[in-house]
Amino acid sequence: MSWFFGFKLHLIINDKGELLSFYLTKGNVDDRNIELMTAMAKEVFGKLFGDKGYISQVLSELLFQEGIQLITKVRKNMKKQNLSDVDSILLRKRDLVESLNDELENICKIEHTIHRGSLNIIHVNLINRY
Repeated sequence: MSWFFGFKLHLIINDKGELLSFYLTKGNVDDRNIELMTAMAKEVFGKLFGDKGYISQVLSELLFQEGIQLITKVRKNMKKQNLSDVDSILLRKRDLVESLNDELENICKIEHTIHRGSLNIIHVNLINRY
């Protein structure tokens, strides 16, 4: 994998787009980090929907013991899950998270970029601003 400079913002929101929990990590921290997810989901119960970056059998079992069902999309090489119609619809509600991300970027004046090298950081943050 190439270099990554920056941070990741992990969010847990409800079905109305209200922020329930968040965590800011370095860019090289794995999304499936057990300590991160248990800290974020401490006050959460029920079903937790995530993207493919959060797929982990160990994490899923740990959260299940805490009363949380982790539901993610499956990768191409995985067996399909038997999801209810409601769960399938809720899993497609990614636009809620993207809307919240957009609001945070606008309010905090954050530039959403993925830097894969130090020259790219200089180009995007210095040259494009002037």
